[in-house]
Amino acid sequence: MSSDKPAETDTAHLVAAAAAQLVEHVDEHGQVIKIITRAEMRAGSLRHRSVYIAVLDHDDRLLVHRRAEWKDVFPGAWDLAFGGICDVDEDWESSAYRELMEEAGVRGELTDRGPVSFEAPGVALVGRFFVCRHAGPFTFNDGEVTHSQWVPLKDLADFVNSHEVPPDSELVVTSLVHKPLTDEPQSGEHMSSSHSSTVMKPNRARTNRGTL
Repeated sequence: MSSDKPAETDTAHLVAAAAAQLVEHVDEHGQVIKIITRAEMRAGSLRHRSVYIAVLDHDDRLLVHRRAEWKDVFPGAWDLAFGGICDVDEDWESSAYRELMEEAGVRGELTDRGPVSFEAPGVALVGRFFVCRHAGPFTFNDGEVTHSQWVPLKDLADFVNSHEVPPDSELVVTSLVHKPLTDEPQSGEHMSSSHSSTVMKPNRARTNRGTL
């Protein structure tokens, strides 16, 4: 599966629109400190809220996608999850549904896998991880996805080791391999990563920048 890259004029518009997006600068508990632009958030490496949605079919294959070259972080990398930064005052589930529709053109039932966080030089976020079972068809009309493919979960480690993958996406989504989807997250369960210590550590050293 693939989608065409946006035209140059469209790309400039997408970059400008993303930079102007209003987002929440939050503390480590997700409490809002200030409303700022996405550009200000990136420039200051400020903590924000994001959602991750892993799309699986009924054969336990994960839909991965290649990020557009105009993305402000990890351009051209292979992402293991759809998702993005939450809008101001947007709840987790609404954000996940919106991002999945914008990026993959589908709406499906979401399984809430619980809270996640990621912190490394240049990025800090608190988030929520969802899983959606969906076989498509998918459409990638917002210009953020240039290619996609199915990867069996049993082969995910090999895929990650042979492709550039954003470290936060890797941290969050590879939990599906270690912890089956049938296992419900425990109350207050939390996955996190930091530069100095990790609960679940990325397989390989990479530039520590966020993905969404």
